[in-house]
Amino acid sequence: MALTSRAVVASAYGGPDVLRVIDVDPGEPGPGNVLLDVRAAGVNPTDWKGYAGVYGTDPAKLPMRLGYEVSGVVSAVGPSVRWLTPGDEVIAWRVRGGYADQIVVSEQVTVRRPPALDWPAAAGLLLAGTTAVHTLTATAARDGDVVLVHGGSGGVGRMVVQLAVLRGARVIATASPRHHDDLRDLGATPVAYGEGLLDRIQEAARQTGPVTVAIDTVGTDEALDTSVKLVADRARVATIAGFARARDLGIKALGGGAGADPGTAVREAARAQLAELASDGTLDVRVARTYPLVDAARAHRDGMAGHSAGKLILIP
Repeated sequence: MALTSRAVVASAYGGPDVLRVIDVDPGEPGPGNVLLDVRAAGVNPTDWKGYAGVYGTDPAKLPMRLGYEVSGVVSAVGPSVRWLTPGDEVIAWRVRGGYADQIVVSEQVTVRRPPALDWPAAAGLLLAGTTAVHTLTATAARDGDVVLVHGGSGGVGRMVVQLAVLRGARVIATASPRHHDDLRDLGATPVAYGEGLLDRIQEAARQTGPVTVAIDTVGTDEALDTSVKLVADRARVATIAGFARARDLGIKALGGGAGADPGTAVREAARAQLAELASDGTLDVRVARTYPLVDAARAHRDGMAGHSAGKLILIP
């Protein structure tokens, strides 16, 4: 068993320039835990929000390990592990410190890697997928609804679109025009964001019917203001990014922000369902770009720019 592993840490609070690659001891798996050789790690906004100070600036949390979702191979198991053996290929979420060569995780946070998903796609499935399930569950989206998805081409947005369609809803999704063909392929009616957005959505709604649910994955004032103008029932409007205005608007804030509903039980219960949907291609995970582990800072800069259509993935 390797005694050291490379890991990405934030050495201070700030921007991506604070990221460093250091050697760490991955440790041995204790009761109920397994050691994973990481094949890929998903990059998500919550990673950089941590060292950007969004959740506070406690110096005791430094250096800060990053990465909440990985795919990998079990290399060792601890006592009382019931379902996994060395050599098993799995996806794991929610983990701590997934930007690494090796990581110890609880057996409880793993699901088997569907053979249809390569390592990068597998590492990009669960955080976005469970977030999408949470948004649709919290807004009670169902057959017959018309769901507006802001940021439909992003990692979470694409999942929301697909899962809403699977529920029988019609979907209107905002995105840059270069992503519209992809959204049509997923079953959505795409509209471009920017000036005149409300008018374009209302035009699209002539074909789909009036918007009954709005899910914001971008957190802009445009997305939030448009959502509350279109959906009278504020309990059916949710954001995973616009926490600062959610309370004033009376809409649902979901995720890890201050005052938000983390939806822990809903998200954890969704792991197996998502893996099953991905196993036969029913759910498509689009990987926009992969990066070597040492280029984590560049991956974060690209993620912060917000123009990627799909998931960004680190490869140890």
